Amino acid sequence: MSILLYLIIGGVIGWFASLIIGKSVPGGIVGNIITGIIGAWIGGSLFGSWGPRLGEFYVVPSIVGALIFVIVVSYIMKAARKKR
Repeated sequence: MSILLYLIIGGVIGWFASLIIGKSVPGGIVGNIITGIIGAWIGGSLFGSWGPRLGEFYVVPSIVGALIFVIVVSYIMKAARKKR
């Protein structure tokens, strides 16, 4: 059950980060889940564990990390399109 909760919360965090930035991550639901999980890792590494906790995620650092990840992925995708 914890894996399912981990995937759901990761997907919601990734989706929320995409809404804030205004750019979607490629891959739909799977892309949002990956964005949320990687964002939680980035946020936890940069900002530590603080703020409200939901499941295994600290919400504020996870969202900030997901925002950083969405920005980086959008720049990479933009650069890849220019090379074509």
